[in-house]
Amino acid sequence: MSRDARWNALLELVGKNGRVEVEDAATTLDVSAATIRRDLDQLAEQHLLTRTRGGAVAHGVSYELALRYKSGRNAAEKQAIGRAVSELVAVGEVVGLTGGTTITEVARSLAVRSDIVGDPASGAGAQPMLTVVTNALNIANELVIRPQIKTVVTGGVARPQSYELTGPLASGVLGEITLDVAVLGVNAIDTERGAHVHHEGEASINRLLAEQAQRVVVAADSSKIGKRAFARVCGLDRIDFLVTDSGISPEASSRFSEAGVTVIAV
Repeated sequence: MSRDARWNALLELVGKNGRVEVEDAATTLDVSAATIRRDLDQLAEQHLLTRTRGGAVAHGVSYELALRYKSGRNAAEKQAIGRAVSELVAVGEVVGLTGGTTITEVARSLAVRSDIVGDPASGAGAQPMLTVVTNALNIANELVIRPQIKTVVTGGVARPQSYELTGPLASGVLGEITLDVAVLGVNAIDTERGAHVHHEGEASINRLLAEQAQRVVVAADSSKIGKRAFARVCGLDRIDFLVTDSGISPEASSRFSEAGVTVIAV
């Protein structure tokens, strides 16, 4: 197993369980305890976890894996959610996209929709058929090569955890535009506290996207439902749709519906 694969596995274990023990990880990954100790030391140096005697723990109450370590988590569910969200967008609309792995799948689904891509042989689609406004560098990088999609990137300071641009430069751009629909990625959502993310800077930008949009869609796999995160984005009164996977419980789905949120489980 390569070092990157081990690091990914260790971060997944910490993200899922809140902690990892050296001996348990060595057995699970079929490597020596010395290798695991070295890996944990190096991950701690990058501030991705906190070393403890005999293992490591996640940072604080909530835990944020770097985006590059999250792409494989619930991948099939996120791709299905991405396709479902893309169907809520009409040709010609202006769409705001936050960052995150689920929203990246939304962007990828939009990029291949036949009514947006058009038929190259006929010359259709020479003009942009969709405008995407995003503060996520990785999403902009994927969409900029699509001539049928006009890609607008906010300014701001890039966060290495999520590739998202935050701060007053991003806020300044978003304050001058209007959106038909905002698609928000979140780290936690429930019927009492609304939508939350781990970082206050991202929460501020996500909130502004929601305020500038006529419709707000939260795209989140069911592992985010009922969880807690540090910074509040918005309450359920601002959210029109929650697109998630079939892992959402009937009880949770009913509570969201009663709060006025349309739940789409794929």
